[in-house]
Amino acid sequence: MVNFGSTETAFRYKSDRDLKRGYLLFKLISNGSLVKFAQKLSDLALKVRLPIAWALKPTLYRHFVGGETIEECTPAVRHMAQFGVKSILDYSVEGGKDSETMQRTFDETLRSVKNAAADPDIPFSVFKPTAFATADILTLASSGQPLDSETQKGLNRFREYVDQLCGCAFTNNVPIMIDAEDSWYQPVVDQVVTEMMEKYNRQKAIVFNTLQMYRTDRLEFLKDSLRKAEAGGYYLGVKFVRGAYMEKERRRADEKGYPSPIQPDKPSTDAAYDAALTFSVLNLHKITVFNGSHNEKSNLHLAQLMADHHITNDDPRIWFSQLYGMSDHISFNLAAEGYNVAKYVPYGPVRNILPYLMRRAEENTSIAGQTGRELSLIKAEIRRRKSGH
Repeated sequence: MVNFGSTETAFRYKSDRDLKRGYLLFKLISNGSLVKFAQKLSDLALKVRLPIAWALKPTLYRHFVGGETIEECTPAVRHMAQFGVKSILDYSVEGGKDSETMQRTFDETLRSVKNAAADPDIPFSVFKPTAFATADILTLASSGQPLDSETQKGLNRFREYVDQLCGCAFTNNVPIMIDAEDSWYQPVVDQVVTEMMEKYNRQKAIVFNTLQMYRTDRLEFLKDSLRKAEAGGYYLGVKFVRGAYMEKERRRADEKGYPSPIQPDKPSTDAAYDAALTFSVLNLHKITVFNGSHNEKSNLHLAQLMADHHITNDDPRIWFSQLYGMSDHISFNLAAEGYNVAKYVPYGPVRNILPYLMRRAEENTSIAGQTGRELSLIKAEIRRRKSGH
């Protein structure tokens, strides 16, 4: 079984300088008060357009982001590929505000799909639904209520953008993943993604939906999705994540007076996540699995499932993935054992990608043990290198 404790394998691709920078960064992130202050400062900087690139680019940005453009990401893509780790370039600019921004984001996303088609080190493409429709439009479209002409127009535009991107992915034979959104407007996203699967997943999984397994309904949704795929004669592409909006989801449910859609605790989420992996492996004839997890136990669970069912480590229907700049001990140790691994590599202008960077900082502060784990692994590797072992 794969050993996540090998820091030599995990950090082989990092120089001593990179390690020291990473250590300092995670040390700073471990200070919750500092992260909250940075969040307020970043909000202010965006409002009054303060020049902040000089401070962010050599620190948070350099660690968690591939570059401002596809071309700037190329060195990182090539470097990780030397160690068996592929890349997924994610244009992480927050979109959906106006038609001009949506069109610009669409053009760049289309470019990223075509770039992936020409690059064997980039096996997937990806986009976020709210880049192509406002949350208000998606919420109304998910409510089941009759839509006014303006909302219907926005929904039609959203469906057209998604169809063009999925069609381009199909034509270029590049799988495309569609990220998950808040639960109150996920229904219309699920509906459109299912339509795209019916259209483009006839020979294999090209279009992938994303399931947030901290939601109480997602395991049943997965089973229902398989039933639809089998009845409709198409393949199911599924990206699994735990979820990123727990506090917001619970707060809205409390304010609106409906049951929280979120699992009651972490063990329940973990159980649902691992059950989804088990179900998918047992139905690998129809499901392609993209395991987007920083949880060691879930990654080991999937690796063990593969071994138990005599599935080769490099089976193209199973992928492991972690974010660029995080959990290298999982990514690179899995890759060293021949598993399919791809890092999510965000890219975009510093100012536009600031919300993403703040989420990463907050995530590392809030997730129990995340920052401590990163720090301890980096320290262990620094000690190992100093000792010459």
